[in-house]
Amino acid sequence: MKVLVYSSFTFSYLNRARVLYSTLRRFHPDWELVALITDEPPAGFAFDPAAEPFDRVVWAQDLGIADFRKWLFRHDVVEVCTAVKGPFIHQACESADIVIYLDPDTALLAPLDPLVEMLGQDEILLTPHLVDPNTERTAILDNDLSASRTGIFNLGFVAIRTTGEGARFARWWNDRLLEFCYDDMPKGLFVDQRWCDHVPALFDRVKVVRDPGYNVASWNLSQRRVSIGKDGAVSVNGHPLRFWHFTKLGPTGDLMTKKYAGDNFEVYEIWNWYKRQVAAATDPAIPERYWAYGAYADGAPIDKAHRILWRDNPDLQAHFDDPFATGPASYRAWLAAEGRLSAKGGAA
Repeated sequence: MKVLVYSSFTFSYLNRARVLYSTLRRFHPDWELVALITDEPPAGFAFDPAAEPFDRVVWAQDLGIADFRKWLFRHDVVEVCTAVKGPFIHQACESADIVIYLDPDTALLAPLDPLVEMLGQDEILLTPHLVDPNTERTAILDNDLSASRTGIFNLGFVAIRTTGEGARFARWWNDRLLEFCYDDMPKGLFVDQRWCDHVPALFDRVKVVRDPGYNVASWNLSQRRVSIGKDGAVSVNGHPLRFWHFTKLGPTGDLMTKKYAGDNFEVYEIWNWYKRQVAAATDPAIPERYWAYGAYADGAPIDKAHRILWRDNPDLQAHFDDPFATGPASYRAWLAAEGRLSAKGGAA
């Protein structure tokens, strides 16, 4: 049985992805590991896929998305790295028996074999943000209401068997993410996650993985106690810790982790371990927050308002062949003529 695992990221997250794939390789050397990259290598960085801990790279522009550059321009970096997850999982159904997606800021601390066993019975696996109800008001405000806004399930993980309902899900997710993968909560959208609220109603053979050892993160630490045994094995509420989702690495992640870990000092040990791994995997040749598609051809940053205007106006999409272009008769020149650029080139 062939198991394929992929993650979607840009070069600014390559350090995190290296940690993820290294942990995957440690526990599952026989699985195929694929890097799905929506980016171009920065100048001065020599990217050698053969030297990386994944088996191969799939570039987003090679997924066969129609009018790729026009489609890409409609999204910011988070939206597009999420949107390409759908086309890839749909296409991967042709080459693997099981496909697993993991966010680049996750890391394994134990094997994921139980997931493969689950897919012997079920065909779609999802992990909810919360598997136990919060009782403290602060946790309800921070975590329960957040999940209500952003989605019941955290799509930093999804796994399917690539036949039957799993394949049907992959096609549906492909279609939804190609057209409706935006961070637009007033319209009921939060990239891919709000869509997957529908999955238990639309598909059969869906398993909600309620084991607390999967997808541990700051948003569920209020109800999960982490322990480290004398043998070094890590457990969560008595269950083996399978993978941790180190979301918002930095001050925000530190704040929320400290807020809900409290005196559970094992949590800080795991966070500090992860920070050391990411630091060791960081290449100084990659600028912080780098994204090749975050700027126009002349290097001016693209404001999100420019992207939203573009995606909401089919006439603009039809008129300008390449929205990233600059100079006369470009989309950016039109923005300037319409008074939609500030003095610095951003949105007015």
